[in-house]
Amino acid sequence: MQKMIEANLHKSELHEPNDENHFSESEAVIEFIDDKTESRRLKKDIKDSFDLSPIESASKENVFVAAILDTRRAKSNGLYPVKIRITYLGKQIYYPCIDITAEDYSRIHKAVRSPELQKTKKSIEASFNTVFEIVKELIDNEGFTLEGLNLRLKRGSKNSLFAAFDTQIAELKEKGKVGSVVWYTCAKNSVEKFAKKDLTEDAVVDLKFSDITPSWLTKYQAQLEEEGKAYTTISINMRAVRAIMNGALREGIIARAQYPFQINKNGKYRIPEGKGRKIALSEAQIIEVFNHAIHPDDEKWRDLWIFSFYCNGANISNILQFKYKDIINGCIEWHRKKTLTTDSDKSKIRAFLNEEMQDIINRWGNKDKQPSNYIFPYLTKGLTPFQTRAITQEVIHQINKRMKKIGKALGYGDITTYWARHSYASISRSKGVQTFSISKSLGHKNLSTTQIYLDSLSTEEIIQNASVLPKRNGHDKAE
Repeated sequence: MQKMIEANLHKSELHEPNDENHFSESEAVIEFIDDKTESRRLKKDIKDSFDLSPIESASKENVFVAAILDTRRAKSNGLYPVKIRITYLGKQIYYPCIDITAEDYSRIHKAVRSPELQKTKKSIEASFNTVFEIVKELIDNEGFTLEGLNLRLKRGSKNSLFAAFDTQIAELKEKGKVGSVVWYTCAKNSVEKFAKKDLTEDAVVDLKFSDITPSWLTKYQAQLEEEGKAYTTISINMRAVRAIMNGALREGIIARAQYPFQINKNGKYRIPEGKGRKIALSEAQIIEVFNHAIHPDDEKWRDLWIFSFYCNGANISNILQFKYKDIINGCIEWHRKKTLTTDSDKSKIRAFLNEEMQDIINRWGNKDKQPSNYIFPYLTKGLTPFQTRAITQEVIHQINKRMKKIGKALGYGDITTYWARHSYASISRSKGVQTFSISKSLGHKNLSTTQIYLDSLSTEEIIQNASVLPKRNGHDKAE
């Protein structure tokens, strides 16, 4: 029913009360006079013969809503439009609902057995309820205006958090943003799971934007903490919810006073910052990973991990899309895929193609080195974004499978592709590379992001820092 109202929004009419002159300016004057006379006669006959009182009516404060039959002018098929009329401060606005005969409209007032009329009545009531619920929400929150009502009805289907998630996901699918589709889908599923807490599994739930308050967000975070989710995961989910709420704020669906996230330390909900666990290897550990004996079939996957490490810690999704034409003056140049569409700065990342990287290309790369060919032979031309993601995820899985075996054998834990990126940043810092340079090589747009990579001290640094402290009982005295 909401869709019916949205589809007819362009037909909404604004009138002064009792305005009966609703005619096309293109009609001839004589036809206008004749039609007007005939319309008045027919309208009088209709009023005398049928019950044309509102089917539904209600008011809140000084806003009056009614479902009425507009008999000012019949349509070419002889039907009259049922409209939801809103009266506010001397003005009326109408939203078309359904077309019906005056006789059937009159019969709806009575207890009729006709299934068709019962269906029509329910349709009218649903439209009325939709409009009146929005009227009440506007009055209770940011205040009622006809313009605000019009906007809310236009975007009414998105006054559901889950519907807004679905819209966002559909738009991202259309654009081929597979990673973002996965992000929003996982966040929506998490929120829906929380909303269904203490309900049956098959229960249908929905959340309006007005339901998302600082208190609700705090409870949602507590639930995720109880489930053992890391703060990085909690932050990811909350940022998805915030993005949806930002859209609602831009569209005027919620007022700024309803926005639940913290702005300028206003005391509202603040998304926790995920620090993450230490996943950077030291220089000595990296050498051990490079030289650890493995099965020949696993060499290719370790080499791709090593290539990522030397290539500024580039993500595998970027590496698989490198083409030979991206090698320019001894460097590989690329846009970071993750932030290409969201950052205004479109400058490329550059990594020096060292001897180790060139050896890996010679060993595992495409032998046909035409400029338009991919360096590594996994992707092909003509793949859809979803096919590209599937192949990329499989390559990452194969790399992680081998690197975890190496990590366990060496006692370092489950090494993954993320470790290559963090290890590159950490070792670069230990070698005296400036944070700004590391940030640029990683493709970060601000130093605070880079600092997250560098905040954790290595075990060697912790031991070194501890060694400078004075020792008890003079064990550290100079001889």
